Amino acid sequence: MKTRTANSLMIILLGFASMTILSDCTKDTEVIKEPTIPVVTTKAATDITQFSALCGGVLTSDGGSLISMRGVCWGINPNPDIDGDKIYDQTGTEDFTCNITDLTPDKTYFVRAFAISIAGVGYGDEISFRTEAIPNDGIIFNSEITYGTMTDIDGNVYKTVTIGTQTWMAENLRVTKYNDRTPIPEVTDSIAWDALTTGAYCNQNNNNDNTLIFGRLYNWYAVNTGLLCPAGWHIPSQDEWEVLVDYLGGQSDAGGKLKEISYNHWSNPNTGATNESGFTALPGGSRYLSEYDFDGRTGVWWSTDERLSIYGDVCLINAISGAAYYEFWDKESGLSVRCVKD
Repeated sequence: MKTRTANSLMIILLGFASMTILSDCTKDTEVIKEPTIPVVTTKAATDITQFSALCGGVLTSDGGSLISMRGVCWGINPNPDIDGDKIYDQTGTEDFTCNITDLTPDKTYFVRAFAISIAGVGYGDEISFRTEAIPNDGIIFNSEITYGTMTDIDGNVYKTVTIGTQTWMAENLRVTKYNDRTPIPEVTDSIAWDALTTGAYCNQNNNNDNTLIFGRLYNWYAVNTGLLCPAGWHIPSQDEWEVLVDYLGGQSDAGGKLKEISYNHWSNPNTGATNESGFTALPGGSRYLSEYDFDGRTGVWWSTDERLSIYGDVCLINAISGAAYYEFWDKESGLSVRCVKD
């Protein structure tokens, strides 16, 4: 009886041991699932303006690990990635929206949503959108001022305005010939433009549609010919810019008194804009070497003065300030021109 009991106990103990071994083997061979790259889809862009757009995505799978960042990346070339422009949202929701700002009007952008985890970066499908163009509405002059007119060698007619002791063009120059009828070369290629040491002009973003409102951009070498303005007119010196600015109360206030009102051409907030002078300054932008800046935020005008043989003095006005600034830019830059009467 004792022998049977001992044998039974041994069998039970061996059974438990076998089960423990099998259990341990099962644990040793259990497959640990590695996290995978997150899966995200890109939403269509909405609320598109000249300078911004709402873009976003939907996180459909976190791949089994914590998401550290989600957002959108964008650029002017296809397949943008997080090494370029990006904005992120860390609210933790699967559906997210980001406000992309500081865009250029009338330009196509490519966008992809992204999500990042320990497994890597997951990108959504690429979408694209085009920002709105700056309205090509007519220029808003000061209705309380009586303007004169002048005509360039191409037959373009401009409004003029007397401010203090000076008479200025109230529009940006758009002529394509010097006043001796010699054609001014139009240069669109960026490499050729950068290498220039002679006069040339270009249109903003190489688009002729903008010239009626914003005029054309000229390099300093065209200014230095002395032939850019119509007979009886000339490019202002830096001293003449200072006379204008001082007459309007000095640098801190003159910009607003010179700027066209409204947001038709200047971008928001167009700080301090009253155009009480009638000058009707417009944001013609610039071409700095090979890059165009034409977004409604800046107007820059040449003077005849130069510095260190490689720079030309300018007067600059922007949308976020009511001030007027004096700067100096590379002579290869493409900037707006206003002529003043002799």
